[in-house]
Amino acid sequence: MDIIWLGHGSFRIETAGQVLLIDPWLTGNPSLPEDQHDAAVAGATHILLTHTHFDHVVDVLPLAKHLNVPVVGQYDLMGYWAEAEGIETVGFNKGGTVDLNGVKLTMVPASHSSTFSTPDGLRTGGTEVGYMIASEDCMLYFSGDTDIMADMEWMGDYYKPDIGILSAGGHFTMDMKGTAYAAKRYFNFKTVIPCHYKTFPILAQSAQELADGLPGVDVIEPEVMQAISL
Repeated sequence: MDIIWLGHGSFRIETAGQVLLIDPWLTGNPSLPEDQHDAAVAGATHILLTHTHFDHVVDVLPLAKHLNVPVVGQYDLMGYWAEAEGIETVGFNKGGTVDLNGVKLTMVPASHSSTFSTPDGLRTGGTEVGYMIASEDCMLYFSGDTDIMADMEWMGDYYKPDIGILSAGGHFTMDMKGTAYAAKRYFNFKTVIPCHYKTFPILAQSAQELADGLPGVDVIEPEVMQAISL
């Protein structure tokens, strides 16, 4: 499994012959150089969406149409997009699992919000979620944007993920201290990769506090467009 950070909360995961783009943010992403946009999405087989804030959703529909790949996410929004936008979608909901050509994707709760702007004001695009990704004998928890939540207790016990890609930048999500607390209390990770940080001055710029709070866990600070092979 190769995990490639596209900056902020966006990732490219290459596993079992599939290329999953999770919340791919290209347009206006200060962490991802424009000359890397094509490489970031090349060969994608699926686009996964956790929620509809602009920094997660703005490029989803254009990419789905350009790449001709399905968007995977909450049933309500996927059904609407399939009808209104004419794209292929895979809609399901929290607790459900879908098989993406050998990659098992389960939708789990998150604690955040999920709105988007329209000419008529803010609208809600379903609810915020995270994902458990089972592939190549690994279980990866992709938290999406979230705070610490009690649901993490049963999620850690039931799914037993060994890899965590966790929001950790603070202000909008857990901060580094909170992420370390959640990882230590609710999970038994071998590897933790922080995200949703460094992008803006208001967010954490280093994951040292996270690493200090998780002795014995391999905390990897990702570099944009550099694969982490696990």
